[in-house]
Formats: sequence, C-alpha cells, structure tokens
Amino acid sequence: MAPSIRPSDLKNKHKREDLYQKQKLEKQKAKSLRRKQLAKEEGKNPELKEKRLQENVPKTLENTRENDETMVENDEEVAQDEAMDELASYFTGKESKVLVTSSKSPSPACYDFCAELVSIFPNAKFGKRGPKHELRQVIDVAKEKEFTDLLIVNEDRKIPNAVTLIHLPDGPTAYFKLTSFVPAKKLPNHGRVTAHNPEIILNNFNTRLGHTVGRMFQALFPHVPEFQGRQVVTFHNQRDFIFVRRHRYVFRNEEKVGLQELGPKFTLKLRWLQKGAYKRDGEYEWMFKPELETSRKRFFL
Repeated sequence: MAPSIRPSDLKNKHKREDLYQKQKLEKQKAKSLRRKQLAKEEGKNPELKEKRLQENVPKTLENTRENDETMVENDEEVAQDEAMDELASYFTGKESKVLVTSSKSPSPACYDFCAELVSIFPNAKFGKRGPKHELRQVIDVAKEKEFTDLLIVNEDRKIPNAVTLIHLPDGPTAYFKLTSFVPAKKLPNHGRVTAHNPEIILNNFNTRLGHTVGRMFQALFPHVPEFQGRQVVTFHNQRDFIFVRRHRYVFRNEEKVGLQELGPKFTLKLRWLQKGAYKRDGEYEWMFKPELETSRKRFFL
C-alpha cells in the first residue's frame, strides 16, 4: 500500500489546498459512517449507549483539579465545627437583616449596584454613608440596629469593583473583587421581580474555605423560600469565580421547564477572609497571593 501524501508535501498551493479539502471530506464521511454504525448498534442494545455515555466524560480543569486536603465530603468534624461557628445562629433560627451601603462619596453607578443588591436580598435595606463616616462607625451602627450582615460596595474610577461582606456581630469578613456587572434593566427580555423569598442554589463550594463562603451567602436570605414565587438566586462557583444569577422558573407544560432571567448578574472572586468583624490589623483566615497559583488546576473554594 502506497504511503498517503500529506498536503505539506506539495509545493503547489492550489494542489495542496485541493488535497487538504479532499482528505478533510474523506474524514468527515468516515466519521459520519462510524456514527451511523454506532447508532445502529446502540439501537439494538441500549446498554451500549449507556456505557458509552458513562465512559465518555471530557476532561476539564474542574474534574481534573488538584487534590485539596481541605475538601469536605460528609465530614463529621466539619459539621461539629460549623455547628459552633459565628454563622451558626443563622442556622438555628435567627432571621437575616442586611444593611447595604457604599464607599464614601459614591457615584451613581455605585448607587445603582447597591439598589440591585437590596432587590436580591429580601430583608435588606440601604443606608446612605456620609463622607465622614469611617468603616468602624458604620459597623458599630449596624450592630446597634441589630443587622445580621453588612454589605459595603467599593468602587474605583466611578465603577463598582469590590464588595465587602461582614457577618455581624462577630464576623467573619470576606472581601470580593467585583466584575462583569450587568444591571437588570440592561438584560434582554428580563422578568419582573416579586416580593417572594427566593430559593438559594450554591454550586461547587467544596473546601472548608468554600463552605464558609457559601454559608455567608446563605445567611443573607430568609430560611424558608416561597416556592410560589418561582424565583431562584444562584451562586455558582467555577474555578474560584462566583457567578451570581437570578432567574424565575417558567413551567411551559408538565414536562418542560424554562428559566427567565431577572437580573442583575455579576461575578465575584474572593480575595481574603478575615476572622471577626473587619479590623485593619485583624487576623486573616485566608488571603490570595499570586504565589498560591502553582497550577491552572489548583482552586481554593
């Protein structure tokens, strides 16, 4: 059998292109033939298809991530620690009450993002921050008013770029970088938000650090969702980027369910987690540093 000629072996550009297109067409025909043959075999034996789907799992950065000793899987020790941590009171009956505020002298864009946050969390209120109000004063006032959580929107060059989340009264405090913010009004065909308490979905918060962050998000919402509102807020962690989305279920018939985006949508990335309510010289549980990124497959949440 004569060895096949590769397009790169030909010096003539037109002949090289013709040969490439011819070989490409032959490969497509062979691939189509294999698919038809496989479909025919699986039609006779459904178990073959089921086996193929189980084995044919593509490799991604998520399912090939480096093993992390802090990964949590039904760990009794973790459950005991969480039953006595600073967030435990929320999970034993305390109702959430969220105060949303801004940095000093905020821009209109910062006010807009604060308004979006207030719309997401059912028991949230906006508190205007004066130009002379230091962060410690804001924290003390929030404690006096018995707020359970404080959200501070920071900005740079008149654009919201970070969110500080403080669980009151005793912390922890998390600082997130904010990107990709799209307000609800700019989303095409977005739905109207109702006053119902939403359902919460937390995806892929798998480590001890991830559990803490996920519990902090969970503590911002009322305990019992009102399913008749069909609203859901999702915090989806992928490669340590937390995608925040809000949708409504749309039941088209008994079998088909769709999603209508309500907005807003934005992305958070954890930069540090501090014990207690924020202090400049406080103790940090975790802080991102560039040297921690030893591999593209290493994640922390």
